Amino acid sequence: MRNWFNRKNSITLLGIVLLYAVVQGLIVLDIMPPFYMLTLILICIYIILSTSLNLINGIAGQFSVGHAGFMAVGAYVSAMITVLLKGPLILGLLAGATGAALAGLIVGLPTLRLKGDYLAIATLGFGEIVRIVFLNMDFVGGAAGLTLPKQITWSWAFPLMVLSVILIKNFVGSTHGRACISIRENEIAAESMGVNTTKYKVMAFTMGAFFAGLAGGIYANYMYIIQPGTFSFLKSFDILVMVVLGGLGSISGAIVGAIVYTFISALLTGIPEWRLVITAVFLIVMMMFRPTGIMGTKEFSLSFLGKKGDKNAASKN
Repeated sequence: MRNWFNRKNSITLLGIVLLYAVVQGLIVLDIMPPFYMLTLILICIYIILSTSLNLINGIAGQFSVGHAGFMAVGAYVSAMITVLLKGPLILGLLAGATGAALAGLIVGLPTLRLKGDYLAIATLGFGEIVRIVFLNMDFVGGAAGLTLPKQITWSWAFPLMVLSVILIKNFVGSTHGRACISIRENEIAAESMGVNTTKYKVMAFTMGAFFAGLAGGIYANYMYIIQPGTFSFLKSFDILVMVVLGGLGSISGAIVGAIVYTFISALLTGIPEWRLVITAVFLIVMMMFRPTGIMGTKEFSLSFLGKKGDKNAASKN
């Protein structure tokens, strides 16, 4: 059994390294077009955002629609560190993620006692409050925005995305993650079995906010300018669509949803007036024929490798 898991992990790691090496090679050889490079970085950012929101909405069973607010906190705190205080990039990213996590904790403690539509309204209000606060802060540019040097590269974005997914997946597979899933399935039953529902909901909410802040820091240090309007409700809606498109409760689904939605948006950049219409029609058709999303609640697995190895071992015996 141990060798089976080691084989899967080693092949997954090999695939990740090969993907990074191929893209990095294209960049070094100056073959990668700037538009494709932008799309790949955005995919890394949105994978972090979708998996972190999936932790809240899909795993813990809450309904948050203010994820762009945590992304904004991470982006602006990171920008303050790297631009205004001239700090190193890694410090800015950590500060942005930590600031978003603190905001998530402050917001989560009172609002996660609410349920359903009330929680959605509360998180939506938080996202709009954050946007308006930064809109009126002159030292970070106000409505005009804040200009930043481009420090994020593929070598930063891809490893941070992989690390984020690994940490979120390990959390879901842990005792804490199973407690969150039990709350999603039946909160009353989970509470009757001794699960501290408020604690685990706040834990998932804070962790999701942390990674949203990290994604915001990556976004801020890749784009030349950040503006409050970038982090409006529409951004939260885009992230939510990625999660639903891929499959609520599936980490693999959140990744697939982020990739598919980002690619569709990139393909439709030439017709911006039709982009929202075509995307909406695609989602309607998707929900009609696959309401649970692309992956549903399933996770991508390399279990067939283990079965093949078991068969080979059996045949030798």
